[in-house]
Amino acid sequence: MTNNGSSAKIVTLSSITMAITGASGIPYAKRLLSYLVKSGVQIRLIYSSAAQIVAKQECDWELASDMQIATQRLEHEFNAAPEQIKVFAHDDWFSPAASGSNVSDAMVICPASMGTIAAIACGLSDNLIERAADVCLKEKRQLILVPRETPLSTIHLSNLLKLSECGAVVIPPSPAFYHHPQSIDDLIDFVVARILNHLNIEHDLLNRWGEGLKKHLQNPY
Repeated sequence: MTNNGSSAKIVTLSSITMAITGASGIPYAKRLLSYLVKSGVQIRLIYSSAAQIVAKQECDWELASDMQIATQRLEHEFNAAPEQIKVFAHDDWFSPAASGSNVSDAMVICPASMGTIAAIACGLSDNLIERAADVCLKEKRQLILVPRETPLSTIHLSNLLKLSECGAVVIPPSPAFYHHPQSIDDLIDFVVARILNHLNIEHDLLNRWGEGLKKHLQNPY
C-alpha cells in the first residue's frame, strides 16, 4: 500500500457518532474506528445486537453487552485517550446522540444494513442508531452511510436515493484497483480512506488521485 508519509489527525471535527449494524463488513468498521482514534476525535459508539454477532463471526471481535466493559476494552484495544471512546447501548435514549441539543459534528454508520437504511429513510427512530441518524438529518449535520448488500433491490435503491436527497452521503464499500492492492487489507483501506476523506480527516491509508499513482496508471496491468 502506498503511504504518503502523513499521520492521521483531525482537521475540523471534535466529535463523531459511529454506529455498527449487523451487515457484513465489520473489518471496515474496525479499521475506521482505529483511524478515528488516531485522529484525536471524540467517538460516541453505538452497535446493534446483530453487529455483535457478525463481529464475532467475521473478525472474532467481541463487542461486550455491558457498555462500561465495552468502553474499557475498546480504549485498551485501540490505545485511545481516556474518555475518547464512549459506548452507548442500542436503547439508551439519554445518549447525547439522541438529541439535536447535544452537538455531534458527524455520524458514520459502517457497515449499514438495509434494515437500518429503510428505518432511517422512513424516520422510524425505534433505536438509538436510527434516532441519531434522524437527528443528523433534521439538524443538517453530516451523515455518512456505508451500505453493504448485493444485489440491491429497487426498495434498497429507493431508500438510498431518498436519504441522498435528504443530505446523507452514501459510500458503498466498493474498492477500486488502480492503486494495485496487494491484500484484503489494502481493499479495506481504500474504502476507509474515502470515508475519512469525506470527514476531512487526514490519513496515511492511500494517496489521493494524482499523488504517487502516475507510474501505475501508465502501465496499470
